[in-house]
Formats: sequence, C-alpha cells, structure tokens
Amino acid sequence: MRILNLVSILLFLAPCVTRGQSFTVYERFEDLETRIREASSNSTLIINFWATWCGPCVEELPSFEQLNKNFGGPNLKVWLVSLDFKSRLEKQFVPFLEKQQLKSEVILLADMDADAWIPRIDPNWEGALPATLIVRNGQRELFPTAFENYQELESFVLSFLKNLKKVAGMSTNGGSR
Repeated sequence: MRILNLVSILLFLAPCVTRGQSFTVYERFEDLETRIREASSNSTLIINFWATWCGPCVEELPSFEQLNKNFGGPNLKVWLVSLDFKSRLEKQFVPFLEKQQLKSEVILLADMDADAWIPRIDPNWEGALPATLIVRNGQRELFPTAFENYQELESFVLSFLKNLKKVAGMSTNGGSR
C-alpha cells in the first residue's frame, strides 16, 4: 500500500501531458519558489498568475503566447502559473489546456495556503488575478493587474530588462555611468 501511494505521488508530481499539452503540478509553493530561484539566476522569468475561471486572465493569455514566440528561449522564459483548484483538474483545467494548446510552460500551483505564499511573491500583492511577476538574479517587479494588450506587456518586460542592464552597468562601473 505504501509503495502504491508513493508511486501515485511521484506520478502526480511529474509533468503531466494531455494530448500534447504538458503541465507540471506543484503541491507546495516552496517547490515552485525553489525552481523560480534556480531558473532566474541565468534567465529572465515572466511568470503570469492566472486561472481558467478568470475572464481577464484568459483574455491576456494570447499576449503571453506572443511574448514567448517573440522573445522566448534560454534567456527569457514565460511561465503560466495557474491557480485553478486541483479538484477541477480533469473537468476544467485539462480540457482548457487541450483547447488552447499553449506553447509557454504551464504550471498548476495547488498550494491552497495563498495567505502564506502571496506575500512571498510580492508584499504589496493582494492576490488578485491576473498578476505578472518578472524576475532575474534576485531583481523582481510585479504587475498586479491585467495587461490591456500585447504592447503593454512587451513594454513592461523591456522596461524591466533595460533597468536591469542599468543596475548591472552601475555595479560593474563602480556606480558611475
């Protein structure tokens, strides 16, 4: 019985695939946080927090797909972190993914203790969806609402990258330009 439980847990933590659309489930925010920290040390991460039941979230998904198409690669990664309920995985989440065929990495965060992990994303974030976090080398910025269009999302990302270069330039030039 213990082996069966262990096997089911390991299978559930492994990436899931639904007709070509893969996604990963994180039961605990700490596991996602570790992955964010590791990945953002050598890449810029654009992390969109969304849910299938959130109209503005679904409306802006094509903008993230376009961003991924235009800029995605080893230096910039787009993660779509769904806050859908795990209990609705088969009836709502998986059919949505099968229909959308998203190219960006899809993650389901099943940690229901949002009051504990939301302030760790950003102390000023109240938890409203959608919200987008951009992170690289410990630098981070949150956009706590929906983007009006692709241009607004692209501008947010490019502005962050430009400011990141300025900070890096100051640290290598002893603080002067």
